[in-house]
Amino acid sequence: MAVYTEITPTEAQDLLHRLDLGNVTSLEGCAGGIENTNYFVTTDKNDYVLTVFERLSFEQLPYYLHLMQHLAKQGIPVPDPAPDATGALLHSLHGKPACVVNKLLGKSELVPQISHCQQVGEMLARMHLAGKDYAREQPNLRSLPWWNETVPVILPHLDAAQKALLLSELAYQNHVFASSAYAALPCGPVHADLFRDNVMFDAGKLTGFFDFYFAGNDKWLFDLAVALNDWCLNADQSGVNGLFNEQNARHFIAAYEKVRPLNAAERQLLPAMLRAAALRFWISRLWDFHLPREASVLKAHDPTHFERVLRQRVNAPLRIMAT
Repeated sequence: MAVYTEITPTEAQDLLHRLDLGNVTSLEGCAGGIENTNYFVTTDKNDYVLTVFERLSFEQLPYYLHLMQHLAKQGIPVPDPAPDATGALLHSLHGKPACVVNKLLGKSELVPQISHCQQVGEMLARMHLAGKDYAREQPNLRSLPWWNETVPVILPHLDAAQKALLLSELAYQNHVFASSAYAALPCGPVHADLFRDNVMFDAGKLTGFFDFYFAGNDKWLFDLAVALNDWCLNADQSGVNGLFNEQNARHFIAAYEKVRPLNAAERQLLPAMLRAAALRFWISRLWDFHLPREASVLKAHDPTHFERVLRQRVNAPLRIMAT
C-alpha cells in the first residue's frame, strides 16, 4: 500500500465526520503494496483504513465495495465499507475515488502453519459460496486479456530465457482458456489476490480477508490456485521460495473441500491453474518493476519470485488432491 496522494488530517477528519465515524486521533500512511494510497486512521470510535484509488475508476469501484458489503452481510469476515448519509459507499478525495472500511484485528501470518492453511482454505470456500448470489458482474481485470496486452510491453526488459518462458506459457494459457473443460469450471466472484499479507489472524484465529480491489468474476479454481501458490510454499536452503509444501497444500484443499468439493474438471485443471496464477503475478510484478509509478512510499515486489514459481509449476506439475 503505497502513498501516491497525500491526505492531511483535516481532509481525513472532514470525510470521517461525513461518515459519522468520530474524531480523528491518528493518521498514518501505509507501506507495503503498490496499487492504491492507504492510511490507517484511528478515531475516538474505532480503527479504520482510508483508501484513495489511483487506478480504479468511479465506474469500476461499486463492484468491489458492494461485494465487500455483500460478503460482510453473509457473515464472511471482510472490511465493511462505511456509507454516508445517503447510503453511498464510494466517496471522493482530491478528485479521486475513496472509501473507508473498518480495520481488521490482528496481523498477517507470513510463516503459515497447517492450521492457518486450513482456516484460509475453509474461509475461501465459504466466500465463494457466499458470493454466488451477488448480483453485480465484472470480469477479473487481470486475467488473460490483460496478460495478452501487457506481455508485449514488458518483453523488451527481459533476457532471452525469460522471454521464451513468458511467451511459451502465455501460448499455453491461451490454449487452456479456449478449452471446453475450462469453460465448464464453476465461477463467481473471486478475491484473486489472497496472499498471506491480505489475511489477518489474531491469537491464531483468522479474523478476515481484505484488499478486494483485484476481485472479479472468474473461475473459483483460479482463486484457489492463487492462494495455494502463496500459502503453500517451502523455502530452499538459500531462503528462496518456490517449492510446494505438499502437506500444507493438501490440508488447505481438504479444508476447502469440506465446504465446497472440487469437481472432476477442477481436479484435472488444477496444475494448469497453478501455472496461470504464477504467470499472472509474474507479469504484473514485471510491469510494476520495469514501468513503476512515482509514490512517496513504495517498494515494488521482486518479479523473479514468481518466475521461479512458474518454472516450478511447469517443470514439476502437481496434482494435489484432498485426503
